[in-house]
Amino acid sequence: MIKAVFPGSFDPITLGHVDIIERALPLFDEIIVAIGINAEKKYMWSLDDRKAFLEKTFAREPKIKVATYTGLTAEFCKKVKARYILRGLRNTSDFAYEQTIAQANDNAFGVDSMFLMGSPEMSYISSTVVRDIARHGGDYSSFVPPGVQ
Repeated sequence: MIKAVFPGSFDPITLGHVDIIERALPLFDEIIVAIGINAEKKYMWSLDDRKAFLEKTFAREPKIKVATYTGLTAEFCKKVKARYILRGLRNTSDFAYEQTIAQANDNAFGVDSMFLMGSPEMSYISSTVVRDIARHGGDYSSFVPPGVQ
């Protein structure tokens, strides 16, 4: 079974995340959408809410599992026997950042990374943009799956 972990804080999940996950489904037998927990980071949505958003979004897709973890993503991959980390890229800045992490994960843990470019119509969407709109009372519904409010 070929497994991948798609890690993130998902604060909140966006249509950009959904785009990458759905396009990656034919590549893997299972994708574990994994919420990384960082006690030092302040989140806008609670862990329970973020997990519920993910579970609701992918409820009809048996190849997608939702999990939470602490610590290094590559160690979580080893724990769940995932050979790959799946990452979405919006632009060259994302690639420059992700490349270094991917090389370290491969070298230190033997976990390879697979990158998918975000679809052009989704590449401007980020959780940061959604949080900023939400903080100011704006309508962010066109950037997130139904039920993320």
